[in-house]
Amino acid sequence: MKLTLLGTGNVTGCPVYGCDCLACQRAGLDPSKARLLCSAELEVNDQRILIDANHPQLQTRFPAGSIDAMLLTHFHMDHVQALFELRWGVAEPIPVYHPDDPLGCDDLFKHPGLLDFQPARQAMHSFSLAGINITPLALNHSKPTLGYLFASENGRIAYLTDTLGIPDQSWQQLLRQPPKYVVIDCSNSPLHRSGNHNNLSDVLELAHALPDSIWVLTHIGHDLDEYLMQHPNCLPSNVLVGHDELCLSL
Repeated sequence: MKLTLLGTGNVTGCPVYGCDCLACQRAGLDPSKARLLCSAELEVNDQRILIDANHPQLQTRFPAGSIDAMLLTHFHMDHVQALFELRWGVAEPIPVYHPDDPLGCDDLFKHPGLLDFQPARQAMHSFSLAGINITPLALNHSKPTLGYLFASENGRIAYLTDTLGIPDQSWQQLLRQPPKYVVIDCSNSPLHRSGNHNNLSDVLELAHALPDSIWVLTHIGHDLDEYLMQHPNCLPSNVLVGHDELCLSL
């Protein structure tokens, strides 16, 4: 099982249009420091599953027939925007698993095209896909949002974005089945609080409580990148800063 982080930026990405902070200047000069919007690709048992759909070259990177399924965390535009063009493609239907959000995003449900929306998934109701077990985990966000715990015979990976903290039921699931990797929303530096996203202090508290897992930061804002540039030794050994194209394998 291999998880590739296709994008690790928050809603603004990095560099941010018009911003001259240290992180945005660095990203403008060094493309390896830039961040696309947050999404991922799971490869398992010769199948490819996309987690959210916002990659700017999604149709080029994933030609027709190469996407076996999609998992949506939620229906905010920055996580589903590539679906609006993809749906009108001429290809086989793609199963799309999603949280229980009757509003969805704009008219995707009304005009799905090749998107084969599956029945809404409920938190803690595990299901099988591509030969692995997937447990949806409730998250704290402004729309119904799910993280996903992937379990194969080689171990477990949790993917948790967008969220502020982790709801108790989801946290207890992680304690019962500690993942090797926890990919976690960390949008802001400790100097900034948000009602919908973790900052670094929130994540470090979680990582301290589950020290045997490797915590990988994603959904990163430019203010966090700048903070990490100024405080290069602030992370414990079990916390890594994610970057675009980072691969996590079991």
